[in-house]
Amino acid sequence: MPTPLYDALRGYADKKPLRFHMPGHKGKPLPVPELAGLAALDLTELSPTGNLYEAGEPFDSARRLWAELFGFDCCQFLTGGSTMGIHTGLTLCARPGSRVLVDRSCHRAVFNAMALLDLEPVYLERPWLRSENLIGPVSPEMVEKMLDRHPDIKTVCITSPTYAGVLSNIGVISRIVHARGGKLFVDGAHGAHLPFLGLAPFWGADAVTVSAHKTLPAMGQTALLFTDGFDSDLVRRTASVFGTSSPSYPMLASLDVAREWLTGEEGFHQYRQAACRVTELRQKFPGLRPEYGLSLDPCRFVLKVKDGPAFAKQLEERGVYPEMEDGGHVVFICTAQDSDEDFYRLERVLEELRDQMGDCPPVPAPPVPERMISLRSALFAPSRVRPLEDCEGEISACQIAPYPPGVPVVAPGERISKKELAYLREIGYNMLSEVRTVIL
Repeated sequence: MPTPLYDALRGYADKKPLRFHMPGHKGKPLPVPELAGLAALDLTELSPTGNLYEAGEPFDSARRLWAELFGFDCCQFLTGGSTMGIHTGLTLCARPGSRVLVDRSCHRAVFNAMALLDLEPVYLERPWLRSENLIGPVSPEMVEKMLDRHPDIKTVCITSPTYAGVLSNIGVISRIVHARGGKLFVDGAHGAHLPFLGLAPFWGADAVTVSAHKTLPAMGQTALLFTDGFDSDLVRRTASVFGTSSPSYPMLASLDVAREWLTGEEGFHQYRQAACRVTELRQKFPGLRPEYGLSLDPCRFVLKVKDGPAFAKQLEERGVYPEMEDGGHVVFICTAQDSDEDFYRLERVLEELRDQMGDCPPVPAPPVPERMISLRSALFAPSRVRPLEDCEGEISACQIAPYPPGVPVVAPGERISKKELAYLREIGYNMLSEVRTVIL
């Protein structure tokens, strides 16, 4: 398949022009060998290379190929990760000052976007899977119930898949939202690879952002925003509000190349192989499995352990670095770049630690704090900094969010009560960390 953007950059570099324009390295090798080759393709907005935020080639062709692959009208390349996609998508879907039905387990970037747009959240609770000590999928029935209860809400924002790879039924949820004249925005940051496995996890959404850099062979910070029903010029202009005016062309070209490789025979085969190996890991070791009635990311391996932090530390001592851990789980992101040897090495290490696997002590569902003032008011209010353990009864001016996964336990504008402090202690949060609280 073609790589329009990469070809344009390569064609310009091969002509060896006199570069009296940015960047300052002028295409000459960078000082260290590992980065030397990037400079040739590190360009700026020129007639042969196009402009990320305007119509025209080579971006039009490069974006169109991605949009067709995911089944959307429009695709916008992003160099600020899914954070940039979340800000852009919510701006497109929600009027400033309106109310939004939002998944309480959304990433902290969603909370920042709501503060910037002065959106009022109405929280949509996910079910707590007690047997797994994890949040479950968003229920279409709950979305319908909440929209019937709040008919003025015309924007719904949910996360799918979750950090643990749990997928919600976006197709059914979208029909419920559209029947009431609303729009559905999906934070699909961890699901960029799913269409390459033959899945359609975002069908029906009005806008979805995915982080290419999380699961695809693309450079850090690269992401994509897909939209249906929005003018493409409006999408580009909105993205430009939240992105740098000097985007990295090597990053953008890596999106082009990743798509081409993954739709080819080698990339397709390797992602299928990774999914097969994850299935084998789920059969050999205790973890989250689709037979529990969940729709799961085929390439996300969530291992159940008795002590997550201790288990992760022992993995690192053996040269294995997982994506994240909590009290009772360790999460491994598996992709097309993981070889048979990589999986064999992981399996060998896991066998050494098998006696430390199993269910951890029960963990309660995250609390729902009391909101005292708006997100926007709290985020920009005068504040003071204190250790978290000394903040009982105060209103948070920041997000108290274990990272990863970056889901706030307490959002700006919410009161820090005994139940939130108890929960944070139970999940091992550093109670001496300093947080900002509102000065009333």
